[in-house]
Amino acid sequence: MGNKANHVLAADYGAGSGRVVRGSFDGEMLSLHEVHRFSNDPVQLADGLYWDFLRLFHELKQGIVKGTQGLTNPVRSIAVDTWGVDYGLVDGAGRLCWNPRHYRESRNAKWMKETLLLVNEEDLYTMSGVLPQQINTVFQLVGSLRDNAELVPDMRMLFMPDLFHFYLSGQLACEYTIASTSGLLHAGEDRWNESLIGRLGLPETLFPPIARPGTVLGRLTDDLCSELRIEPMQVISVGSHDTASALAAIPASDPNFAFISCGTWSLMGMERDSPVLDERSRRLGFTNEGTVSGKTRTLKNRSGLWLLQECKRQWERENNMFTHQELVQLAASAPALQSFILPGDEIYLTPGDMPERIRQQCTASMQTAPETIGATVRCILESLALEFRQTLDELELVTGSRPNVIHMVGGGVQNRLLCQFTANATGVPVVAGPVEATSAGNCMLQFMAHGEVSSLSEVREIVKASFAPETYEPEDCLPWQEAYGIYQKLNGRLAEGFI
Repeated sequence: MGNKANHVLAADYGAGSGRVVRGSFDGEMLSLHEVHRFSNDPVQLADGLYWDFLRLFHELKQGIVKGTQGLTNPVRSIAVDTWGVDYGLVDGAGRLCWNPRHYRESRNAKWMKETLLLVNEEDLYTMSGVLPQQINTVFQLVGSLRDNAELVPDMRMLFMPDLFHFYLSGQLACEYTIASTSGLLHAGEDRWNESLIGRLGLPETLFPPIARPGTVLGRLTDDLCSELRIEPMQVISVGSHDTASALAAIPASDPNFAFISCGTWSLMGMERDSPVLDERSRRLGFTNEGTVSGKTRTLKNRSGLWLLQECKRQWERENNMFTHQELVQLAASAPALQSFILPGDEIYLTPGDMPERIRQQCTASMQTAPETIGATVRCILESLALEFRQTLDELELVTGSRPNVIHMVGGGVQNRLLCQFTANATGVPVVAGPVEATSAGNCMLQFMAHGEVSSLSEVREIVKASFAPETYEPEDCLPWQEAYGIYQKLNGRLAEGFI
């Protein structure tokens, strides 16, 4: 692919780590090469929890340098995607007012309560389409500005990817898909909700223009090119929310699909023409966010592989060292469908001895407690699959449509047992891959902005050809259906009449 390829850089920041990937495209196939990886460590100070933006920007610069070395053809552009909701504030001179706060900031609960005195949950949901949760930008922003009495008159808010783009290019803009996580846009639209902003007492001048995905913001600043000793490249807004870029890279041919972006957390939902805003969808926990094509992703943020990651850490503390693949092999050999947990239960949210918590919860619910490592892993994976089944049923309830296929992307697709269990539990084929959907989507949307690709459907075809997905057909559905009945009773859904 070498000399003929076009090159772009995708910077992908997660809540625990970040990386810079070089994407190379020869007109038919995309290849990805990770050039720089680094940790993302929040910093606790006396007044709260912060992201270390200065270090994260330093790491971005190192990635740019590494990503541009040794190429015959220059890198054409760069785009950044990150997690949602968090933001930074800059003044009129472009100075960062303070480090961005972390969405796990302990005061968010208080800020949410105070904000809901101004606008209730039902109104927030119907006005913005975003499920009210204490991590939301709207609550962070109202509380933060209340706590900081001396506001700079020309202050501007930028979501995390927009903040990186600003210090790369000097251009102020908020990209649509990341802004759609905030709770401050009109539901399903790419414009600020002035009525809501007014009711919350926020200054309209705080909010920069909305940029559509695929917008060329500008070029790397001359100072940055001089510092890094590199040639200029364009700075592009893609699907700046990582889930939006991942969804763009889903190799879907049937439009009636559900998606699962699976890692520590799992985001499961459907791509729709318009948001779902009724009371039932709010009570079931669905939120509505923007896609790169201007549609809506109606989704629920569910528990993912966090439980398995925490169990692995506990076993390592006990000198039981296993790779993830070895744990999956142990689970495959354990008895099937013995006991289930509710992965989203609050008891599992914090770090600690996760295997013991799982045993305790199984015992408390009159089930067989898993005593071996393999049985514990199998309990987790089967429970996650049943959780996906529940979400699929709820999606059908709120949208009126049952998907024909589930596309699973992200690191979770490397867990082949989870993919097969998900197909078994849902009774729907699971198409797994690509693992690197977010970086693939980020890169291909840049090539689309360069005119190398003409449509989102073409992007998805190229991704499918470049990273062949694997399909898992449902098996042994009857025992899984019986297990789902047990799971529903554990969850209390039958009694509430939702399903």
